[in-house]
Amino acid sequence: MRLFIAIQLSDEMRSSVIGLMHGLKKAGIKGSYVPAQNLHLTLAFIGEINDPEAVEEALQTVKVRPFRLSLSEMGSFGDLLWVGLRGNQGLSMLVKAVREALDTAGIDYDKKNFTPHITLVRKASKSEEWKKLRVPGAEMMVKKVSLMRSEQRDGKRIYTEIFAI
Repeated sequence: MRLFIAIQLSDEMRSSVIGLMHGLKKAGIKGSYVPAQNLHLTLAFIGEINDPEAVEEALQTVKVRPFRLSLSEMGSFGDLLWVGLRGNQGLSMLVKAVREALDTAGIDYDKKNFTPHITLVRKASKSEEWKKLRVPGAEMMVKKVSLMRSEQRDGKRIYTEIFAI
């Protein structure tokens, strides 16, 4: 089972991000756009694991204190375009707590430095037009964290929440 830990977007935040994606399309940016229902902020990517219950147990030790999250600038990792999220102490403490819980439980995950972002387009065309777009001033309150399953069905990536704290 392929898993990751994420913050799911509020309806308002999702709408703002979708609007930004429409702006990218109008600017002529081609690529593999993330489906609206799959937009999220990954806190820790676990990957393939046979024991999802171990991850659930680890997450139960994490306390989620509500905090505000807001969109910031756009950026890229090579041909992947994303919109950033304004870093704050609440988000930093949550990421640290989630990763410490996974470490304590001996659960392996991708330990890359955390850059808070929502992936918008994979394999994006080389155009720099995205740099001209204005990022909407959307915000949301974070009150929960989700353990998500990622699976391929009919050629599409489907994300399903299997546990939440």
